[in-house]
Amino acid sequence: MSYKAPLDDMNFLLKDVFDIQKNLGDIEAFKDFDDELYSAVLEESAKFSENVLFPINREGDEEGCSFNDGVVTTPKGFKEAYSEYAQGGWQGLSGDPKFGGQGLPKMLNVLTEEMVYSTNTSFCLYSSLTSGAYHAIHAHASDELKAIYLPAMLEGRWAGAMGLTESHAGSDLGIIKTKAQDGGDGSYLINGSKMFITGGEHDLTENIIHLVLAKLPGAPDGAQGISLFLVPKVIVKSDGTLGDVNGVSCGSVEHKMGIKASATCVMNFDNAKGFLIGKESRGLFAMFTMMNLERLSIGIQGIGLAETSYQLSKNYALERKQGKNDKGEAATIIQHADVRRMILEQRAYTEAGRALAVYMGMQIDKQYHHPDQSEQERSEKRMAFLTPVAKAFFTDKGFEACNHGIQILGGHGFVREWGLEQLVRDAKIGQIYEGTNGIQAQDFMVRKVCLDKQNMLSEVYDEIALTLNKECDLPEFSIIKQQLIELKAEVDTTIDWMKENFKIRGYEIQGGATQFLHAFGHLVYAWMWLELLHGTKKTENQLLIKRKKVAAKFFSQHLLPQAFELCQRVKMGYQDYIQIDYEQL
Repeated sequence: MSYKAPLDDMNFLLKDVFDIQKNLGDIEAFKDFDDELYSAVLEESAKFSENVLFPINREGDEEGCSFNDGVVTTPKGFKEAYSEYAQGGWQGLSGDPKFGGQGLPKMLNVLTEEMVYSTNTSFCLYSSLTSGAYHAIHAHASDELKAIYLPAMLEGRWAGAMGLTESHAGSDLGIIKTKAQDGGDGSYLINGSKMFITGGEHDLTENIIHLVLAKLPGAPDGAQGISLFLVPKVIVKSDGTLGDVNGVSCGSVEHKMGIKASATCVMNFDNAKGFLIGKESRGLFAMFTMMNLERLSIGIQGIGLAETSYQLSKNYALERKQGKNDKGEAATIIQHADVRRMILEQRAYTEAGRALAVYMGMQIDKQYHHPDQSEQERSEKRMAFLTPVAKAFFTDKGFEACNHGIQILGGHGFVREWGLEQLVRDAKIGQIYEGTNGIQAQDFMVRKVCLDKQNMLSEVYDEIALTLNKECDLPEFSIIKQQLIELKAEVDTTIDWMKENFKIRGYEIQGGATQFLHAFGHLVYAWMWLELLHGTKKTENQLLIKRKKVAAKFFSQHLLPQAFELCQRVKMGYQDYIQIDYEQL
């Protein structure tokens, strides 16, 4: 079984659907790049992912990470692959050139990241956490800290990790116990323990830069009192070389259902030397720069694994013979309607999700680089609004796609040799970490919609209106356009109901938060399918056009109608089930 990067689809998105040159070409940071370069980067990323990462994926899952006397060792081949990844410049692909990055657009980076997730999710998590830590430091740290830490991180010599969760405090960060004390020399002493720390300890790099949430003496109670600190595994001397080991140690690694080659650690901080990032008691504000980008990254994990499941199960279905067709001839299972249903469902969700990821990458590029501040602000609002949808909907549909893959392979899908069961195990965590999908749904319903004071929804609706006004003579475009108009009206009615009931029934109506997020996810995917269909006007790839039309029609007929029912279920509420005693549950 093998994976081939969907380069035709990726280039189609960049050139024909979202026209990266038109949207970003006039921005100073990207003016020297062109379509030829973007295509070449995608091709090189595909080679690395297919030929280096995919071959060590299953072995990494089988071997896992080992832990001995505080030392974490990654599986065979990972250290060499990471070295090649760093030497290829992949860690700094979209990093600031001022610190050694290549400065390429996030629009492109989301696609290279998808390939890495598709071929080796555990491997991708090390680089993803490093990227997230880089962005938080770049956005909020002092110039001195940036100059010391960012070049080595973009070079891939130093990795990054995020220290939030504690044993008693999962998503409720306001009750963390990790403490920070002024060290008297511009540094701080950090004491406490964190758990579920992805890449907290490993042998891939010479240093690991931990971003740790902690509380200073006298800080306000709750989340308002949290500060963020940069805590290196190894102390960095004034000349940039490495000195003594800091008071940072790994207490254990978790034994997990999936992503077994990714070290998930308990990290202990014992008078560890750290440096304040941003202002005191503003740690969550700084950390959310990292967390929001990580949530998009984890969403892309769902897309990547769904793509791999689609490829593996379709290739199997093309060869596996089972039963007879309507002519009485031996049939491969891809001739069976139920198998085709699952394959098309994988495609219809995955390709719309990939389109939305590229669109969101474009918003990040504009947020940080567009010369017009008002456009920066609009892009920031779109990103903030769509992030919980992307994280939760991408990973929910990615998990479903992997389950479809097992079902298509039948018994072979259930055994380890074919790789599908690993995809399911690796995909499941995407629905849990970086804020569970239930929490993402609650955030979306409450903060992004019911309490929206920034008109974030209007920013997205304005973008959808631009798409609805585009002309396309494909019948699939006209049908989905009308469905989208009708669904938007249904969603707006649901939002009115939510806002009306939120003040008096706020806790209870959140039982429908996941249903509402999924309804809106279908609305956004319908928008993306219109963009994909409109993009076919610009390409000469006839097979791609046919494939887009088929998947769009399937989405329209068999998937999009679910959204209307989901809206109705939201408005039913959960009052009857909140009021009953626990023993009746």
